[in-house]
Amino acid sequence: MIGAPHMDEVPHFRKADYPLMGVHADEWDGHIFLNLSERPEPLSAQLGSLMEKFRDWRMQHLRLGRRIVYDVKANWKLVIQNYNECLHCPNLHPALNKLSHYLSGENELLHPTYMGGRMDLRPGVDTLSWDGTCPRAVLPGLSADDRRRVYYYAIFPNMLLSLHPDYMMTHTLWPIAPGRTINVCEWHFQPSELARDGFDPSDCVDFWDMTNKQDWHVCELSQAGIGSPAYVPGPYSNREDLLYAFDRFIVNFHERGL
Repeated sequence: MIGAPHMDEVPHFRKADYPLMGVHADEWDGHIFLNLSERPEPLSAQLGSLMEKFRDWRMQHLRLGRRIVYDVKANWKLVIQNYNECLHCPNLHPALNKLSHYLSGENELLHPTYMGGRMDLRPGVDTLSWDGTCPRAVLPGLSADDRRRVYYYAIFPNMLLSLHPDYMMTHTLWPIAPGRTINVCEWHFQPSELARDGFDPSDCVDFWDMTNKQDWHVCELSQAGIGSPAYVPGPYSNREDLLYAFDRFIVNFHERGL
């Protein structure tokens, strides 16, 4: 506490007795994680193989180039579910599907605290941008395979990590109400690219801004549908293993009384 008006007149009052609540903080490759538990597990235990999986991207060296904040009228869990499947991509995201086929790539084996996988770029496509071209240098250190892929990972409870050959995009979800989520989307680039005269990330930022808004629209439609008295959940597709795993994560969380 910095100050408390007139509390100096109160006997035995000490500002030091009323500090802000302490939280545990840890860092992974430039990302800062906060944990409100009194005895949190080490971040390394929660991230598992992710601690090393994306080392070649050198995320800690990338710098913020653009930020867009979205106010989504949907529950945060719907945003994560939408992120973890692409069966809707051919119809909802024709521009995205033109650059990266919705059935390309593969998902990683399920992990208790994160999930995700990769999708492949189509032949002749260099990155996810308006026209698939890459006006920036590819991130140094990436293998030939990783230069042809985009990785999408949901790190529970509220981080979405999307790694491209030339930039990193993240979403941080902040639940405001059962039917409202503030979604902070950020694009990070190499410092050398940011320092270039005329640096302009609009090719990828505008592409993803369009794609994001398409996603938030269907999330809001889903939120409205779930709120209907006539709503009945349907079965999972055989290609929705990540959605089932995420739902199980939420159920287990509540069963443990957390």
